[in-house]
Amino acid sequence: MSTGYVAILSFELHFPESHSLKEKRMHLRSVKQQLANRVGCSIAEVDHHDVWQRSRLTLACVTREARDATRLLDEAERWLSGQAFELGSCDRELVHLEDGAR
Repeated sequence: MSTGYVAILSFELHFPESHSLKEKRMHLRSVKQQLANRVGCSIAEVDHHDVWQRSRLTLACVTREARDATRLLDEAERWLSGQAFELGSCDRELVHLEDGAR
């Protein structure tokens, strides 16, 4: 029985026009909602919580097939690259759940 795949994308964002934490959080809410709607992921800010113009987010998607997981990460990264904010470093990981099964 197949157990599926978890696709993980962790990335840095820079919001040069943000002048307060309130503005940054407004941008982050929009980014998180857009990505959740587009790729069906769970997403959270994982670093730089108290910095006005910078954030690190990590998203995760679960799929049955590896190619679907890769496609979702490609789509998320493509969308992020086309936005007004700056996309920094991106780290990807694809986890096959059977590899860690006991």
